[in-house]
Amino acid sequence: MDTSRAPMGWNSWDCYGAAVTEKIVLQNAAYMAEHLRPLGYTYVVVDIQWSAPQARNNEYIPFTELEMDEYGRLLPAANRFPSAAGGKGFGPLAAKIHGMGLQFGIHIMRGIPRQAVHRNTRILGTDRRARDIAATDSICSWNTDMYGVDPQKDGAPAYYESLFALYAAWGVDFIKLDDICRELPRAEAELLLIADALRGCGREMVLSLSPGPALPEKAELYKQAAHMWRITDDFWDEWRLLYDMFDRAETWCIHAGNGRWPDADMLPVGPIRQVYDPAERTRFTRAEQRTMMTLWCILRSPLMIGGEMTGFDPFTLGLLTNRNILDMHRLARHSHPVWRRRAAGTEWVLWTAACAEGGTYGALFNMGEGDAQLALPLEELELRGPLSCTDLWTGRQDAVAGSLQLTVEKHGVAAFLLR
Repeated sequence: MDTSRAPMGWNSWDCYGAAVTEKIVLQNAAYMAEHLRPLGYTYVVVDIQWSAPQARNNEYIPFTELEMDEYGRLLPAANRFPSAAGGKGFGPLAAKIHGMGLQFGIHIMRGIPRQAVHRNTRILGTDRRARDIAATDSICSWNTDMYGVDPQKDGAPAYYESLFALYAAWGVDFIKLDDICRELPRAEAELLLIADALRGCGREMVLSLSPGPALPEKAELYKQAAHMWRITDDFWDEWRLLYDMFDRAETWCIHAGNGRWPDADMLPVGPIRQVYDPAERTRFTRAEQRTMMTLWCILRSPLMIGGEMTGFDPFTLGLLTNRNILDMHRLARHSHPVWRRRAAGTEWVLWTAACAEGGTYGALFNMGEGDAQLALPLEELELRGPLSCTDLWTGRQDAVAGSLQLTVEKHGVAAFLLR
């Protein structure tokens, strides 16, 4: 596992909600392998309710029947994932994705299935049963599939160990663990139990915590237990949510690095919400998409694509594969906002970071409601000229002595590297 860079890949939620199928996963994996893998995108993640045969969109069917083995462990619904038939689980799908040079991930919910508790299934390797470990008063407020697990109960460690043994046997590389990130301290002991089970399963896996907003006072716990954690609730293609992300990024930027990544959530680009309208595309303007990508990269957030990749147009593919911007994602160090200024109907935010290969990254965001110009003195970045300035989005290089003369469109960004 490469801990030097935040994970990059694709997640099925923004397009297909709980209703993704094996065919869809494979078509997106094939696209990633051809167009994005050389740039660092490797994870293909199947999101929530893959065990539900009747799942149809982003809305959950309350108390729906899930596919499950005799030990209370959920299995992929074979009508949606045909290669899982006969108890094979996600092993065949993971093998196909690994064969493309990619890595495979799944979503799981904290806890044990309610139907396992109702049937009182056995826990593998013990004489305990589901009812012995279930915390029936610990339930998710937005999904009915699970009860929590009481970490103090005999059999609780064995249950989670059996889960991760199964995922390791399938060849899983990434776990998106839901209903836990913002549930601390209520679920703190359960998180540590899960983290121990993952570390002991014999296979390296990224552990991603959802949903946010993460709790700043629990930052060290997130770093101890996981590789990435959501700093927001579900992020969608609305300017108000992107505007709000700047405050969250400011809070969390000091915690990014060395295999521990504040997660600003998926990138809702290209075709999204496909279960409702196959013609629907992101509502972000192109300027807003560049702002989003720039902020995620200077923050060093994981880059998990949310759109149906086979429907990308040249702009969307170029947005995600701009080498200068992705170099910043890989090389930025000590990223932080320098200032935020409002005056005469304008609003600007300036971020900076050191480049690990020399130089200084800068990103000037126009948060206002119109195109605007700004002269940015090098002193604002604690630099002196003359310097070479590379525009990260266009690749243009210019010499700069005293200040940068920048024109930035509404909700847009000027991103640059100074050396």
